[in-house]
Amino acid sequence: MTPAALLLGAVTLSRLAELVHARRNTRLLLAKGAVEIAPDHYSMIVLLHTAWLASLWYSGWDNPVQPSWLAAFLAMQLMRIWVLATLGSRWTTRIIVLPDAPLVASGPYRYLSHPNYAVVCGEIAILPLCLGLPWHALMFTVANGLVLSVRIRAENTALNIVRS
Repeated sequence: MTPAALLLGAVTLSRLAELVHARRNTRLLLAKGAVEIAPDHYSMIVLLHTAWLASLWYSGWDNPVQPSWLAAFLAMQLMRIWVLATLGSRWTTRIIVLPDAPLVASGPYRYLSHPNYAVVCGEIAILPLCLGLPWHALMFTVANGLVLSVRIRAENTALNIVRS
């Protein structure tokens, strides 16, 4: 097994584990009376991330891993862990609003409104660069920007509901 395949395998397993964690959190939040906001764009997110990871497996599984980009990607993983730990049971892959729950203002949320999306933007650009695939980085960064423009507007609307 190549170093690139090991890296992609670790990322793939991590994303699958996160989906299981997110679904569990979603179920628990909905059981507490939370509601999902703007679910229509969710399939675009799933498609984008699936295509991104599949394209990396297809094009980069046997490429050399660039150490400096790998270090940057690992730094993004530390940021991801910080975001997930800060949100705890409120972290999901969907926009779920729990009425009367205060907004999270600790951890990375002290510094950024949407730190998870900053991490995702970094990952989508950096992982292809780890594998020497700059065109993948560019193409998926642009596509992610388009999807996030929809997602962030929807999430800001949801956050305004919570604040009012």
